[in-house]
Amino acid sequence: MTSAIRMGVLALLWGSGFLWIKISLNEGLTPGWITFVRCLLGAAVLLALAYGAGQRLPRDRGTWGRLLVAALLCNALPFLLFSVGEQTVDSGVAGVLNATTPLWSLLIGLGLGTERPLRPARLGGLALGFTGVLLIFAPWSAGPGLMTWGALALLGASMSYAAAFAYMARRLTGRGTAPLALSAAQLLAATALSTPALTAGGPARVTATGVLAVLVLGVFATGLTFHLNYRMIAEEGPTSAATVGYLLPVVSVTLGALILHEPLTARVLTGMTIVLVGVGLTRVRTRPARRAATAGAGGPAAARGPAGLPGTPPGRTGRQPAADRS
Repeated sequence: MTSAIRMGVLALLWGSGFLWIKISLNEGLTPGWITFVRCLLGAAVLLALAYGAGQRLPRDRGTWGRLLVAALLCNALPFLLFSVGEQTVDSGVAGVLNATTPLWSLLIGLGLGTERPLRPARLGGLALGFTGVLLIFAPWSAGPGLMTWGALALLGASMSYAAAFAYMARRLTGRGTAPLALSAAQLLAATALSTPALTAGGPARVTATGVLAVLVLGVFATGLTFHLNYRMIAEEGPTSAATVGYLLPVVSVTLGALILHEPLTARVLTGMTIVLVGVGLTRVRTRPARRAATAGAGGPAAARGPAGLPGTPPGRTGRQPAADRS
């Protein structure tokens, strides 16, 4: 029961990010301001948590250089693209398209040679996942469909996350033992990188509702979700944490329908289901019997460390000091 409550709270906070972006936009804030304030508030939360845990920011230039690249690909760019996309696309659909990140990650892994040739189940999952995306976009539809620049921006954000994971797996994984401090540093770098976007989109209109929405987005849906997810990984293992990733599009669609009265079309719901099934199939892996037995005894496979941090596709594993996404 405790585990289920934790997962429910984390999925609600994390998956609600798309709702808060939409409300902020509706209240007159620009994508640039939403991105900047979100990064700034998320960094402030993580800095406070890191200080309380006795962790300090990195000091060497090499680490900061790698964090700048990670901040661009995993935070500044996708955060901005999601805000741009949600100007014309429903928040629920944004959450569904965000769920395609593991599919792009798999394609990038195949391109880089870090993924072995796919077995039939994973290959079928990849094809099924993109079939779901095609169904959501419905380019054959004569009426108003989702083949818009806003929807393409959302897909671009998911691709950016996938590229970020590939980069961080190679350049940041396992470097240091201060994940909160590294993530705080990453969001600080993202704040700096998002500063030029403040002048784009014209002047922002400030309302109490808009300010409240972006505060919740930055503090709870960005900064606090990282800490909660990290705690879940440490206390319950990566499997429970990865499960939350599959709940995010369900949360975004439900909140969009209940609070913003966004339409729930059968096509989008079917496409979401197909995407999630496809993602699940791409995570299917076969392990040698010896390795499975070793993992069960607490061997190397069981000691790989935290996985599934915010910004990690469902089912992805490995130590990854990534700051939150969505």
